[in-house]
Amino acid sequence: MAKRFFIIVLDSCGIGEMPDANLWNDQGSNTLGCVRKSDAFNTPNMKKMGLFNIETVGGGVENPTASFARLKEASMGKDTTIGHWEIAGIVSKNPLPTYPEGFPPEVIEEFERLTGRKVLCNLPYSGTEVIKEYGQEHIDTGALIVYTSADSVFQIAAHEDYVPIDELYRYCEIAREMLQGKHGVGRVIARPFKGEYPFVRTSNRHDYSLQPQGTTMLDLLSEKGLATISVGKIYDIFAGKSVSESNRTVSNDDGMVKTLEIQKRDFEGLCFVNLVDFDMKYGHRNDVDGYAKALTDFDKQLGEFIQGMKEDDVLIITADHGCDPSTPSTDHSREYVPMLIYGDKVKAGVDMKTRYSFADISATVLKYFDIPQKDTDGEEFWTTVAK
Repeated sequence: MAKRFFIIVLDSCGIGEMPDANLWNDQGSNTLGCVRKSDAFNTPNMKKMGLFNIETVGGGVENPTASFARLKEASMGKDTTIGHWEIAGIVSKNPLPTYPEGFPPEVIEEFERLTGRKVLCNLPYSGTEVIKEYGQEHIDTGALIVYTSADSVFQIAAHEDYVPIDELYRYCEIAREMLQGKHGVGRVIARPFKGEYPFVRTSNRHDYSLQPQGTTMLDLLSEKGLATISVGKIYDIFAGKSVSESNRTVSNDDGMVKTLEIQKRDFEGLCFVNLVDFDMKYGHRNDVDGYAKALTDFDKQLGEFIQGMKEDDVLIITADHGCDPSTPSTDHSREYVPMLIYGDKVKAGVDMKTRYSFADISATVLKYFDIPQKDTDGEEFWTTVAK
């Protein structure tokens, strides 16, 4: 029977501040800790697997069905790109550049020269607020709204009726080619919007990521001819490198529907899933109840996924950083993340305490497929949990 490994990333579902959280002003952050207090929170499947048995989470069950650990981020960062790269085997010792005061004049001037359009804003901003503030001026002048956040991002917002989507994407490609080296931000993001004031963002967002700065498990799986199927933002996060199939999504629900469809197919290799609504729709918008309901909805679909697992399937559920919706900040938070590993070939109830890199997931995937861990970081735990 073909071996299949599924990794589902609950984007931003951290489980408590890391010891160095003060370096990011994230003291006290605990995304899951805050969300589980909501009346909208109900995750019996993850509870049964052992989510609350993880070190410091609290409220666990007897005889959990999965094995579990708390994972520390070894990279210097707390964003989606750095977190996923580490899950895939790259520990980033240097943080990607951020711009709390906006981009320097030489970056903006070069972008204006290459696109032939002036720039508005050039500050860290909420994506919904920036179009309220600058949307009409953008329409009136034709200038592009460029903004950033606490993450390493260069975001370009434009109204679809005045800057066609293909043109906005071309501007993003120009920015991506320009922003390398010293100014090599993790992502350039197209942020189209439409309508009249206060305007609404559309689903035509597109991310242009920096190429991974090293070898990933995707590279090594691909070299062996195994499938590397992505669902959600995974393709963008890895700039398409060593991804054999991409499945774009419009919501968490859509992501799980597509994952369940893939589960019914025959393939050998990895299915790597990102569910971004937790982060994008609820964490960044400080919506505790919305986050809680999204986890509840995922847990229901997880029950269906578990029912469809085959003998040689392995499932890992994890996260890439935190985004505590109960704190005044709307940014990501420097947190530990959960790790549940489950399947017929996996022992139940092994508590691996705290492990020191997300990259241990990559090492474990490679060990499961008997692929040497060449040029990737992390320590495998497959030998610890395999039956």
